[in-house]
Order: sequence, then structure tokens, then C-alpha cells
Amino acid sequence: MARAKRTSTGLQKAERRAAAMGAIKPNLDLGNGMTLASFWADIDNMRDRQNKYNELLSTVDQLYNEMLAAEKALAEKSERMLNAVAVVYGRKSSEYEMAGGKRRSERRRSSQSAPDQQSVA
Repeated sequence: MARAKRTSTGLQKAERRAAAMGAIKPNLDLGNGMTLASFWADIDNMRDRQNKYNELLSTVDQLYNEMLAAEKALAEKSERMLNAVAVVYGRKSSEYEMAGGKRRSERRRSSQSAPDQQSVA
């Protein structure tokens, strides 16, 4: 499942506010470094950070999917390797057990209790 990408209501609100302030005066300067141009620069900076974050999430999703595929392939090869040891040495051999298999003679059988055969009176 893909990770949810981030949107920012604060960014959207700031864009609307900057557009409205631009209607007051295109080069609005409120003093103390608070200009419309610097406000737009901060908005662009935030938008760039959000885009970068969302791109990284997509990259993580891709790497995760690749890792799952590699894990599945490794599990299949591991099983094939154990089966190959069984073909060469046999399932009853100690080599099979050393490779991670369980010898048939050492497997536990599940004990199923037979239902009571008591007479119904």
C-alpha cells in the first residue's frame, strides 16, 4: 500500500493570502523585511519541501516493493536449496538436518484422540 502523500492547508491558505495581498499592491512592503516578494519566496520554499517529501515517499514505496520481491525470491531459492540437499543426501541424512531440514524420523506426529465410544443410554 502506498504511503499517503502530504498536502498542506497552511500552504494553500498562505497562497490565497499572498494573492489577496498582491491585489492591494503588487510590491507590498510592510516593513521589517515583511515584503510580498519574501512571502512568495517562503511559499515557494515550502512547496518545494513538500514536493521533495512526497517524492521521497514514492521512492520509499518503490524500494519497499523491490525488497518484498527480493525477499520472496530468496525464500524460494532457500527452499530449492534445501530440496537439492535432500536429493543429493536424502531426507533422512544428517546433512539434510544440517542444512535446516527436519528428518522424517524426528518429526512429531499430531496426536488425534479418538472420540469416546461410550454407549448412549
